[in-house]
Amino acid sequence: MSALQSILEYNQQFVDEKQYETYATTKYPDKKIVILSCMDTRLVELLPKAMNLRNGDVKVVKSAGAIVNHPFGGIMRSLLVAVYELKADEIYIIGHYDCGMSAVDPDVMVGHMLERGIKQETLDILNFSGVDLYDWLRGFGDVKTSVLKSVDLVRRHPLMPATVPVHGLVIDPQTGKLDLVTDGNIDK
Repeated sequence: MSALQSILEYNQQFVDEKQYETYATTKYPDKKIVILSCMDTRLVELLPKAMNLRNGDVKVVKSAGAIVNHPFGGIMRSLLVAVYELKADEIYIIGHYDCGMSAVDPDVMVGHMLERGIKQETLDILNFSGVDLYDWLRGFGDVKTSVLKSVDLVRRHPLMPATVPVHGLVIDPQTGKLDLVTDGNIDK
């Protein structure tokens, strides 16, 4: 059985047994918080538990490395929607130690792309079109520096109200311990 078929089979049972009822909430975050975190599998359940969060408490946006890499990209748009349309009053950008993005080597990743069927011609077209693919794919060296860079981009965004605190934290994916990098209520 494929992973998809297994998921759909389980889902039918989940719906039939009305297991969804325990997760009922509104689209507005009860704690008026939006979190940007990494997509790392270790954080799926650990991060909410480590922050004492339940279903309905917060909005969660995920990206590789918890990075906001473009001021007008999808991640920034999601944060703005959470603030303006979904009543979030605070933003938490939470990276984590031992992040895969800290070791991403664009040369290796491009090699993997070629191995999986992406044509060199496609890469050449991107390059000639002004896309710096290698810079776009590059990871980061230090997670705290990366979190600060994303926090700064969000804080300085021309559409982000100055009244919205933007916090930066790093979580240990083994223990759940949160280290404060910057407090948006103090550091502006």
